[in-house]
Amino acid sequence: MATPAGARSMGEDRQSPPRMDPFEDTLRRLREAFGAGRTRPAEFRTEQLQALSRFLQDNRKLLQDALAQDLHKSAFESELSEIGISLNEIRLALSKLRTWMKDERVPRNLATQLDSAFIRKEPYGLVLIVAPWNYPLNLTLVPLVGAIAAGNCVVLKPSEVSSSIEKVLAEVLPRYLDQSCFAVVLGGPEETRRLLEHRFDYIFFTGNPHVGKIVMTAAAKHLTPVTLELGGKNPCYVDDNCDPQTVANRVTWFRYFNAGQTCVAPDYVLCTPETRERLLPALQSAITRFYGEDPRSSPDLGRIINQKHFQRLQALLRCGRVAIGGQSDESQRYIAPTVLVDVQEAEPVMQEEIFGPILPILTVGGLDEAIAFINRREKPLALYAFSNNNQVVKQVLARTNSGGFCGNDGFMHMTLGSLPFGGVGTSGMGSYHGKFSFDTFSHRRACLLRSSGLEKLNELRYPPYSARRLPLLLMAMEERRCPCTLL
Repeated sequence: MATPAGARSMGEDRQSPPRMDPFEDTLRRLREAFGAGRTRPAEFRTEQLQALSRFLQDNRKLLQDALAQDLHKSAFESELSEIGISLNEIRLALSKLRTWMKDERVPRNLATQLDSAFIRKEPYGLVLIVAPWNYPLNLTLVPLVGAIAAGNCVVLKPSEVSSSIEKVLAEVLPRYLDQSCFAVVLGGPEETRRLLEHRFDYIFFTGNPHVGKIVMTAAAKHLTPVTLELGGKNPCYVDDNCDPQTVANRVTWFRYFNAGQTCVAPDYVLCTPETRERLLPALQSAITRFYGEDPRSSPDLGRIINQKHFQRLQALLRCGRVAIGGQSDESQRYIAPTVLVDVQEAEPVMQEEIFGPILPILTVGGLDEAIAFINRREKPLALYAFSNNNQVVKQVLARTNSGGFCGNDGFMHMTLGSLPFGGVGTSGMGSYHGKFSFDTFSHRRACLLRSSGLEKLNELRYPPYSARRLPLLLMAMEERRCPCTLL
């Protein structure tokens, strides 16, 4: 009788064949390229950054279409938050690259006045960047800019959830970059888990805290340094002393941008009952002006990424009471811009990051109670405060802790390459954007170059030790910032 396909015949080894490692050849190729020094010259880094810029410009329409397919993003939002911000990072890196790469001279002590002391910025080696689905282009390419500028070889793992952008990154991006130094790998959670079994020299992960712990555990096995960009529940305090319509305009824009699927969006508003009553009609007015009487037909409002997240958000709509919006359409993965009131702190909508177009409003007695509420929760990725009184904004800043802070607006701090972007505590560790990206992917190597002569000067430190030499030696090793010299 014939043996069925896939079955084992009698006497055949019953052990499973060894698993093939789909990443081994790719990682070996990249390590060899780094070991050969291909990525270290400034000229190579510049060429790759220029190629990345061409990728974005040559394929702008293709990328916009892919973002529309994945998230129903308008061309405006795609350009503003994905393509444009990535191009800005590339331009900054290209203009500052040689300055960033320069050795950084440091002060010397008396004992080393005749020597050269400096910090050299060196690439880590083989870097893994694991990106999320909500800004699938921005959050893949902006870290990549820093990794390239710092001289690393890179493995990119885009999210399989945003499948259209994943396909463009996998099929088109490699045509622009040196494939001996950069690779895009595909797959879901299982493939990512197997990828993390390998040793990398640095891991950059953007996602949620649960997966962040998995990444950090895997990195710990190889003592690999990590940057974790995670997220959390970002508070937004609205003071009684404010113009409610101005606040509503700004909160509406950055809460419902990308259908609320933004890690720095406000996850809840804290205000007094009086301010809530002034804010609600202003929010309704802003939502209507931005998205029309029927937001479902607006070309500017995104959609939920998939059915799983749609169902999760549907459950959150049952928390508190719907004051604005609340409509949904599962066939389109549409959820209207929604405001919830009478929400209790113990309800699910206050226990997890919302990541959708839902905004709970909780009432507090005033500033002190709002700050106490914020401080008894985990440290957020971003924190916002609105007030016509600058002292109120400064009090919120001084008495709380968060990855980033913005007074009287939302997530505009992210547009500044001069500011680091990153979390603290459960919202993440490490930062990037602008020069901070270059620094994140660079090892700061401490270097001291000494003379091989002048041995007589070193006799103070050699045995046999003498008590009278110790004060002289300690004085010589003390760092002095005055322009003194032995010459």
